[in-house]
Amino acid sequence: MRRVIAVVALFAAGMAAVHAQAGQRHRSLFPPENLGMLEAPDRATWQKPEQIMDALNIAERSRVADIGAGSGWFTIHLALRVGPRGMVYAQDVQPQMMEAIRRRVQREGLSNVEVRLGTGASPNLPQAALDAVLVVDTYPEVDVDDRVTFLRNLAAALKPAGRLGIVNYTPGRGGPGPDEGRVDSASVEADALAAGLRVIARENLPYQYVLVLAKPPASRGAQKSASSKLSSP
Repeated sequence: MRRVIAVVALFAAGMAAVHAQAGQRHRSLFPPENLGMLEAPDRATWQKPEQIMDALNIAERSRVADIGAGSGWFTIHLALRVGPRGMVYAQDVQPQMMEAIRRRVQREGLSNVEVRLGTGASPNLPQAALDAVLVVDTYPEVDVDDRVTFLRNLAAALKPAGRLGIVNYTPGRGGPGPDEGRVDSASVEADALAAGLRVIARENLPYQYVLVLAKPPASRGAQKSASSKLSSP
């Protein structure tokens, strides 16, 4: 009898470990009913949207994407920065978020925002067309096994000199974000390296860090090949 109890206890402990590991690898998405939490009046003071956009070289007429756009808080900042001749792709994987962003964009009277629904690691963005892609507070929600693919797919949407910005809460720094599930910068850098990207800048915010990623520079041979194709009749 004691042996049976010991086996059952061991099995239960093993299953608990499996479920704990699964919880770490498969993050839950931000609940749409809590969108109001993203609208804190002091958010701009610690989120530093202007500093983040400067780090990504986002300017007037830029074409950019806001990944995991949620309530559209950052989408609006991007849309105002790029102006009417620029374009912002507000992307999320939850249809409820899409509706929230559409309503917000309509209230703001903006015509330079296009809402797109992504799926998992597929962001549903135009290829090789964007100057910058921004991922704010969303990276931890991507399944661990999908993060390298996620970064590769985002990089595929960038122009050759485009920039990819990852903004995450710093582990152990407190602040308004969740205490659990934070991803350290070293993990993101390792994923970026596996995805064929390089880190070109790092910045610290009050409660977060910013990693700016880019594609490796094209080799001289590739540049000459591209130049010859452009000049050929």
